[in-house]
Amino acid sequence: MIKTIALAVCLLVILTRGHALQTAMSKVKDLGNGRFEGHLIFHTHGEDIAGWECIVTFSEPVTGFSEWMGDILKHSDNNTVFYLVNKPNTGILQARQTLDITIQGQYSGSGPPTATAELLNMAHDGMAAPTISIDDGTKYNYNEVLMKSIMFYEAQRSGKLPDDNRITWRGDSSLLDQGDNGEDLTGGWYDAGDNIKFGFPMASTTTMLTWGLLRYKDAYQHSGQLDKMYECIRWPLEWFLKCHTGTNELYIQVGDGKSHSIWDRPESITTRPTVFKVDENHPGSDVAGEYAAAMAAGYLAFKDKDSVFADKLLQHAKQINNFAVTYKGKYSESIPEVAAFYGSGNYNDELSWAGAWLYKATNDTTYLTQADTYYVGGASWGQSWGDKAAGAQVLLYEETGMDKYKQDVESTFRNWMPGGNVPYSPKGLAFRNPWGSLRHTSNMAFLALLLADDGVHSSAYRDWAKGQIHYVLGDTGRSFVVGFGVNPPVHPHHRGASCPTMPAPCGMAYLTRKGPNPHVLYGGLVGGPDEHDRYTDDRQNYQINEVACDYNGGFQSAVAGLESLFLRGLLHP
Repeated sequence: MIKTIALAVCLLVILTRGHALQTAMSKVKDLGNGRFEGHLIFHTHGEDIAGWECIVTFSEPVTGFSEWMGDILKHSDNNTVFYLVNKPNTGILQARQTLDITIQGQYSGSGPPTATAELLNMAHDGMAAPTISIDDGTKYNYNEVLMKSIMFYEAQRSGKLPDDNRITWRGDSSLLDQGDNGEDLTGGWYDAGDNIKFGFPMASTTTMLTWGLLRYKDAYQHSGQLDKMYECIRWPLEWFLKCHTGTNELYIQVGDGKSHSIWDRPESITTRPTVFKVDENHPGSDVAGEYAAAMAAGYLAFKDKDSVFADKLLQHAKQINNFAVTYKGKYSESIPEVAAFYGSGNYNDELSWAGAWLYKATNDTTYLTQADTYYVGGASWGQSWGDKAAGAQVLLYEETGMDKYKQDVESTFRNWMPGGNVPYSPKGLAFRNPWGSLRHTSNMAFLALLLADDGVHSSAYRDWAKGQIHYVLGDTGRSFVVGFGVNPPVHPHHRGASCPTMPAPCGMAYLTRKGPNPHVLYGGLVGGPDEHDRYTDDRQNYQINEVACDYNGGFQSAVAGLESLFLRGLLHP
């Protein structure tokens, strides 16, 4: 005969708001032959649960412990404490739902044991909101934006993380990344909300960030972020060096599109990914030119800080540039598999861009000739990961002072300024493209600030750049930067940030889940609104709500430019 015995269960729910709740009692059944069955009932009350860990403590040892809602992670040596984690399909509970965990076990005493249980909500990682001690007094505290944007890049790191990793919900990942002959390809940045490393946009991002550091070092010094900024750009630069495995051989992508069908954190990757490279038989002048540009810029940034590292960057930049010029071709034609993601339209702009950066780094006129030979004249579409014509116009004007470069870049900005052919949203965003609308205007805002410092339409370009960046930071009544300002995005399309804290499993349910991401992806710039300023904070809409390395590149450098203007007393009210 089955007996029913009252079993008091103390239920401690650790909430994201930081306080605890006591709740309920359950009943236990004596199943006979020393076995029992009980219920651990958790009432979520006003909080969503995104993954859970349950710690069950019995009053006496229990053997043959089993349950069906989770998996047993471990137990104490004396079998009194058991640690459970939810199964992939049991981890999400909405506010006011109830979690009922039925447990069974074998006991040796005179009656079933009592038990207490603690439920940890894995939607909370315990990471404290970062603070910055330096408020510059500007409308949006550019120092805070710089700090958080750098933290975004730290959240994108792949490989073995440093001991001073500030992103507590990130861990070592993708440690099996290797080239075709076993070359170490660990490191670098994951591209966006995925777990793939795309070398082309990563290199473009690094060049833009490094350019901002070279020109606006005072901003990073004032914000206290200078050392972190050097660490930021060094991470991808070291990966580019690993990727250059032969004089005419360069790895340019780790991972493929198949991973887009998997919604999981990078720390859960346990297989070797597919890798792609360019070489003499599969040329990629565009991607190789961008690697060379990033490394030449990196040389300039590190030559007085770490000369050995800088010299290595310059040596490889020269070799990769020579490969790009000697074996011409578009990498997305040589390697069709990459075309669906970051296909290239041309390579002349990258060869000009690389030549300009190498000329800036070496003062060797051979590279200036290269930059001019492949120069793309006329009004540019705008600076992006795949189009460097506008950036080359600015850089070549700075290096030579020649009117033809100035005239072309002025034509570019006539199109971008009000009255040109780039349309504007009702609230004032220069809307070039619906995919990542904010990154395009942010890139151009950075170039505008550079030109203004070069004496080109200084007042007009500065005012325009500030207006575009302030649109991003909150002038419309909301911020488009995660973890910053008023009403920022809380559902960015990002696998790692949307997955619960380990050891809870992740899965597609966390893409469609309604609640905020368990982890705040501080500093990440989302794609942005449509041409009518409409924006929905929806994790499933990757067109407007994904983040990406290249989104933050020009944006961060533009913010550094505005901070520099403020420090120099040149920021207009």
